[in-house]
Amino acid sequence: MEKIDTELTRMLNIKYPIIMAPMFLVSNAAMTIEAVKAGITGTIPALNYRTDKEFRKALTEIKESVGGPFGINLIVNKSNYRLEEQLKTCVEYEVDFIITSLGSPRKVIEACRKKGIKVFCDVTEETYAKKVEDLGADALIAVNSGAGGHAGPMPADELIPLLKATCNIPVISAGGVATGQELLNVLALDACGVSMGSPFIASEEAGVSQEYKQAIVDYGAKDIIMTDRLSGTPCTVINTPYVQEIGTKQNWLESILNKNKGLKKYAKMLTFYKGMKSLEKAAFSATYKTLWCAGPSIEHVHAIRPVSEIVKTLIEEYRALSEEVS
Repeated sequence: MEKIDTELTRMLNIKYPIIMAPMFLVSNAAMTIEAVKAGITGTIPALNYRTDKEFRKALTEIKESVGGPFGINLIVNKSNYRLEEQLKTCVEYEVDFIITSLGSPRKVIEACRKKGIKVFCDVTEETYAKKVEDLGADALIAVNSGAGGHAGPMPADELIPLLKATCNIPVISAGGVATGQELLNVLALDACGVSMGSPFIASEEAGVSQEYKQAIVDYGAKDIIMTDRLSGTPCTVINTPYVQEIGTKQNWLESILNKNKGLKKYAKMLTFYKGMKSLEKAAFSATYKTLWCAGPSIEHVHAIRPVSEIVKTLIEEYRALSEEVS
């Protein structure tokens, strides 16, 4: 199919303006390779790899299989004690782009500029967006209220025009896209592309459990709720019977600790650690303790399919609708 021409497809030399979003525990080399083959691009959180050796092995596999373009997501706040090591490896392997989250991207932008590596920054509002633009970011990832995981407060039709009016760099919308109609709607708002994740959890190449994949098929938008029990920050999960059992709010002890100035930092670290361990167990094994991250775009997922088919269907829907409009 013919290329969709946008700032994103030109920047990354891809056929379609879609980034397979970096998903904690889910994204892997196999998914990224298939994304590139399908004419889009993929990203992986560096934190999905426990060691630099494992990280380098995955980068080598992708480079040898498809070359690129592909990206890596880096957490850039103080909680990521491995940031310097991860950044050094990304620069050494000359990944095509980096998506930064949760902090200042200054160091990342400075290190990547020398190698021509693009840096896209997660943003949820205009003040921070302007700051990262001034630091030299190449594009904004506009995380809206339809995103999975740590969603933003504003819907795409508010956030994208706001960022376009405030900044002069490309805007990529993150959240709420799983169909050709939704892709068409976002591009009509003057976004140059989309970052989509949840529909790809139900891909054959995803390394998560069959139960997690099937949950993406079986549940819908009405089943997505916010919880602050995973990371201390509101995060979207599927409202499974187990989530209903444990509740979505921190217990009285966690609440007290998070309000104590001296203990708040450590309480949040403990909450994050426990939450990530629970997510990891649920993602890779059959367990009644089902804590599965996802966004409302799972509404449109009806089967577990290869990455190539997910992309093909989306683009075919987009093409048909574009022809109707024109």
